[in-house]
Amino acid sequence: MKYIVTINDKSYEVEVERGQASIVKTTQVAAAPAQESVPVTAVPAAPAAHISTVTGELVKAPMPGSILDIKVQQGASVKNGDVLIILEAMKMESEIVAPRDGVVAQIIVAKGASVSTGDILLALQ
Repeated sequence: MKYIVTINDKSYEVEVERGQASIVKTTQVAAAPAQESVPVTAVPAAPAAHISTVTGELVKAPMPGSILDIKVQQGASVKNGDVLIILEAMKMESEIVAPRDGVVAQIIVAKGASVSTGDILLALQ
């Protein structure tokens, strides 16, 4: 996933994959008026096209945290209540379970990724 991060009037395009971040491009932003603190923002550079084409039931993050482990693979059959993902939030591990029987159509997140409440983790068909 790519993000644009602005620090001290300098923009960095950062690509995060499998818990590793690398700077893709750096650009200078026009000088902003003097401020006491400089905000740091991280926004997706572009929405992922494959997410909009996913069909089936979306399994979303119930809280912000980090993906510790993904217990299933794409194409795997799962039963209602099977553990799909382990999410760490506030030093606690939470199991994200299958809401119904189905097949894992697509896994959207990667191990080590940070997620926010409501972010799509995977899709079931």
